[in-house]
Amino acid sequence: MSLWRTNSNTSTASKASKASKASKSSYFGRNKDRDNGMDLFKQDEHTRGRPGHLDPGQQHQLKKFRQMIEEENLFVPARHDDACLCRFLRARKWNVDDTLTMFKAAEKWRKEYGVDELYEHFDYPEQEEVDKYYPQYYHKTDKDGRPLYIEQLGKLDLKALYQVTTADRQLQRLVVEYEKFQRERLPVCSRVHGALVETSCTIMDLKNVGVSQFWKVSTYVQNASNIGQHYYPETMGKFYIVNAPYIFTTVWSVIKGWLDPVTVEKIKILGHNYAQELMEQIPPENLPSTLGGKCECPGGCSLSDAGPWNTEEGKKILEDVKKESNERIKREVEAAKKEGKQVDTSGTIKGQKVAA
Repeated sequence: MSLWRTNSNTSTASKASKASKASKSSYFGRNKDRDNGMDLFKQDEHTRGRPGHLDPGQQHQLKKFRQMIEEENLFVPARHDDACLCRFLRARKWNVDDTLTMFKAAEKWRKEYGVDELYEHFDYPEQEEVDKYYPQYYHKTDKDGRPLYIEQLGKLDLKALYQVTTADRQLQRLVVEYEKFQRERLPVCSRVHGALVETSCTIMDLKNVGVSQFWKVSTYVQNASNIGQHYYPETMGKFYIVNAPYIFTTVWSVIKGWLDPVTVEKIKILGHNYAQELMEQIPPENLPSTLGGKCECPGGCSLSDAGPWNTEEGKKILEDVKKESNERIKREVEAAKKEGKQVDTSGTIKGQKVAA
């Protein structure tokens, strides 16, 4: 995702086939190959603190946190699988009280902003025009299966941009893209990659950016940063800032103040000779030629939405994921009802307060 949003030779079909043999928790949780019983995951920075790789203390905190949000009448199985709850817990270092505060604020914002309605009904006819003046787009994946997100701030023409859209519409689009990222892109990338994918790999191109240009969008940038960090935590994987001019140090000193220190640590600032380092993480065929790669999508990469989520195989995977998710939700609702808990029409499981 963008800065103000947060944190092989095996064929796609082959990887998807391999992944489909695994048992899943959510769209990809604890997985063991049914043929040989080998764990598909290794304990590393990609899996630590994720479903299927929790230590006993983390398992306890996850169970406790879920009970807490049930008691607050906030648990919605359709959105709150273990992977989602773990992201919030990691963002608050597994402190359940701090996590609950963050989670309640996020749920309040979702309701007030109408996130589910936006996801279902948002129309963006100005996309092609916006792309001319501020390209922001997903494009294929990196070597770890993460969706690439590319933002070309250097092409920003604010005056022209706000003749075809508004700042509010830009933020609405940001939120809708976050929802698509979590509901559509990540599940497909996880199945294709054969491992849980929860984050993006972002490239921000600052070619021709000046300080005055940045200040013109600083309010939008800060608003977008808040949305990413507080409501979609732990979705930033890799982040590269390329073509950073020497004056960027001034801008960066301000931006850092808007970001969590953990987020800042994930950001790598590169100058003009960045191609080699990018291609250590991103296959050349997945990187647009405008950034030193080999990809030249017909009609341009920025409007192609090229990636495993936009293939026939990917669409089939997403259908399967949705079916499995519906089955999981049904099981959780039935179990809740057997325990005497209420389930309202929105699918929220209402737990009972535990007496002190």
